[in-house]
Amino acid sequence: MSITVPARTAVPPKGMARIPGGAFLMGSDAFYPEERPVHPVAVDGFWMDEHPVTVAEFRRFTKDTGYVTVAERDIDPADFPGADPDALVPGALVFGMTSGPVDLDDWRRWWSYRPGACWRRPLGRDSTVHGRELHPVTQVAFEDAGAYASWAGKELPTEAEWEFAARGGLEGAVFVWGDAFTPKGRRMANTWHGAFPWQYLPASARHPTPGTTAVRTFPPNGYGLYDMAGNVWEWTSDHYTERHPDPAPRTCCAPRNPRVDRPAADAPAEERFPRRVTKGGSHLCAPNYCLRYRPAARTGQSEDTATCHLGFRCVVR
Repeated sequence: MSITVPARTAVPPKGMARIPGGAFLMGSDAFYPEERPVHPVAVDGFWMDEHPVTVAEFRRFTKDTGYVTVAERDIDPADFPGADPDALVPGALVFGMTSGPVDLDDWRRWWSYRPGACWRRPLGRDSTVHGRELHPVTQVAFEDAGAYASWAGKELPTEAEWEFAARGGLEGAVFVWGDAFTPKGRRMANTWHGAFPWQYLPASARHPTPGTTAVRTFPPNGYGLYDMAGNVWEWTSDHYTERHPDPAPRTCCAPRNPRVDRPAADAPAEERFPRRVTKGGSHLCAPNYCLRYRPAARTGQSEDTATCHLGFRCVVR
């Protein structure tokens, strides 16, 4: 589907924060293997959306262009050899709490494919985004995020840009706000409290079940960016690798504006679609399962993936 891309302007659109750029230590040696090794990186300054793209913003895009997301399209049986053709109906992955503790190695206990699930109906055919216009849009695949960015005259951030921006000027801090998870008992992001995936401890009566919250619900980081931890995972433009590159032999040789433009050479042969780096964690991240609501945290998502906890934001360079 062709999309008209507006000409770029000298002044970035309203709702973007200026990220100054600079050198930083990317990654972490303290948590998950894919975050290693810590290595120096430098990025130039850029502008970034203050918050993830919202339902209202994505709706304007689809109305203007007629764009149909990946989750809404008919499924080509050739992409899923051996599958029952009657089961290949448009839809996406939706989370469901379990009734009690389960094997955390089996994600199928809490994720299920829901026919009809898409950005307009993120939890399935009977759901709606009415009243959730200021929540992050979800159920968007990588192609969908890129199409929106092109329409808006923007781009998706690289992993290095995203991580630098998420740190908000706090070099080496565990979280985007510092080292304490709940400073003075205050919740700083929309993350899972309790034992995932069956015990959820709500922050308030207004949020009794796990799910997205409106952008700007929690405090911004040092660069004025909201939801750089929790709420929804966010797409970046980089292809996923199982680890970071080794540090440059000399500080003067640290990479500047690095990006991973092609799939890893050792990517599993059975993968039908390349994986891209997603950052930030989501409302489903919990200390007992996925402590990834940190700037260094990262995971790989297949480009065709659409889920109820995955969104994006854009940059202007």
